[in-house]
Amino acid sequence: MFGLLSLRKTTFVIASAFLLIGAALAVLYFTSPRATLRVTTGLQGTAGEKFINAFVAVTKTAHPRVRFEPVPVANAVESSKAMEDGKVDIALVRTDISPPSNGQTVAIMRRDVVAFIVPANSSISDPSGLAGKTVAIPEGPLQQYNSNTLDTILSYFNIAPDKVKRVFLPISEIGLAIHHKQAAAALAVGPVGAGDPEAVVAAIAKATKGAPELLAVDQADAIVKRFPQFESIDVPEGAFKGHPPTPDDTVTCLAVTYRFVVPETMLNVVAGLIGKSIFDTKEKLMAASPIVSQIEAPDTDSKSPLLPIHPGVVSYLSSGNQSFLDSLQQYMYIIGIPLSLFGSLGAVLIGQFRNKKLVTDQQQVYEILVIADAARTADATEVDRLEGELNTLIADCVNKLAKGSTDTSQLPVSSLAIDHARRAIDKRRRELAAQSGAPVQEAG
Repeated sequence: MFGLLSLRKTTFVIASAFLLIGAALAVLYFTSPRATLRVTTGLQGTAGEKFINAFVAVTKTAHPRVRFEPVPVANAVESSKAMEDGKVDIALVRTDISPPSNGQTVAIMRRDVVAFIVPANSSISDPSGLAGKTVAIPEGPLQQYNSNTLDTILSYFNIAPDKVKRVFLPISEIGLAIHHKQAAAALAVGPVGAGDPEAVVAAIAKATKGAPELLAVDQADAIVKRFPQFESIDVPEGAFKGHPPTPDDTVTCLAVTYRFVVPETMLNVVAGLIGKSIFDTKEKLMAASPIVSQIEAPDTDSKSPLLPIHPGVVSYLSSGNQSFLDSLQQYMYIIGIPLSLFGSLGAVLIGQFRNKKLVTDQQQVYEILVIADAARTADATEVDRLEGELNTLIADCVNKLAKGSTDTSQLPVSSLAIDHARRAIDKRRRELAAQSGAPVQEAG
């Protein structure tokens, strides 16, 4: 009974210790004033750079114990590669520009329409009509990426890239290029509202004295299934202004999204808290950068294989505005349970080891009792042999006790057995001495 109580006590102490250690580590991790998040700076002069700067400024004010370490990148591809290589914790990526294979979505900064714009009365009715034509693309840091996006869309229509010529021009010159037949259409990638598409529409309208048209992409859903970097979007009437408005009715187009992404290995509670910080401080972010007005939470029901929503963000969006303590408590349970299990497993292994020692000790007690039983009928020679065996067992017990490799709860039993064996040997010696008339030699 004493051994069983000792085992239970040991199990409880070890499990409790592991649980307390896990909780302490969790608290230390989440409350550490040295928490650092590495974030890409975004391409210079782009909306992404402005958003990152606004996010860092606002978040540092709200969470002074979080430090941001900017990681400069040369272009959008390098931004994704930095995340794949584990060099950053947060990056802003565009879904059609080499999205990181290990990235998961925290928030959608904005949706950019892939707008094909043609002058009034153009013979081109959809993107397939661009074969053999020239497309004007606004100059800028993203011009080559937008050209690559054009190639991807053309591939759906089985049009080789070299079948569509492209020219990169300042937006102010695109209207004149269209007017002078140097380009048949323009491709502008930007948000609904103020942005490149609206500016291109205005430039074409001014140069041609007519209302440009936005090409509908009737195959948008099919293209999205083949190329998940795109989304289907309905552009409302007058989204790009103009008089008459452009478009003059709701038009289905393709879109790409800018996403705030983190590595898939990021702890759920950390990703959730980043998402919470973005959505809770949206108004402050808008004050720092108006482009934040279009920021939105990702669709938790989306099954897209490209940049899926991070499980921590799903949990946050599903459970509402969890407090930091709620999130921390959840992770304390998550950390504490396995640690408790490991502690229990350790206690079981210790118990098994102790049980093994107990079996060994009991075996020795049994051997001592066998010696006592054999001594009752032994002759003089046999008694000497039995006494030698008893002394060997006693020496072994003493050595184990000195090394701490025996169960001390068995000491009373062992002592009784040894005393019983000695008495049996002494009794048999007296009997043999009485029979032969020789003096008695006591065991010991």
